[in-house]
Amino acid sequence: MPNRHAIRPIHPDDDAAMAAVIRTVMPEFGATGSGFAIADPEVDWMSRAYAEPRHAYFVLERDGRVLGGAGVAPLAGGDAGTCELRKMYFLPEARGSGAGAAMMTRCLEAARSAGFTHCYLETLTGMDAAMRLYERSGFRRIDRPMGATGHGGCNRFYLLDLASP
Repeated sequence: MPNRHAIRPIHPDDDAAMAAVIRTVMPEFGATGSGFAIADPEVDWMSRAYAEPRHAYFVLERDGRVLGGAGVAPLAGGDAGTCELRKMYFLPEARGSGAGAAMMTRCLEAARSAGFTHCYLETLTGMDAAMRLYERSGFRRIDRPMGATGHGGCNRFYLLDLASP
């Protein structure tokens, strides 16, 4: 069936495609250079970066093509109970299809399974559809960043209590 998407764990064969997604989507929102995830070294080897304990990264695939992804990992510089929703990006053709909500569900399930009690995320002004998804998913806006992500370019911060429905 065309247009059917699948969400699955990232494989090493997906690394180049996912790096291309990130490098395509982030400039669309002005998120280039240091202070943004686009500059993180792991962009080129996501499958290896998320193979660590309590890490998970998933890709959205349609008709054999990677159209986006998202993951969770312990929040750098945070407490052991807090994870970060990381690198959630989709190409324009995947947006508005419900894939974001499905990906969010998959990531939060992985976070709960890994024993996290809270999920943090950071984003930036202009990523309005993403912020609506975060809020629909139960995230609440907080005033300041948490942890030490190195993403000083981000200016919107959210936290979710994973024990809440």
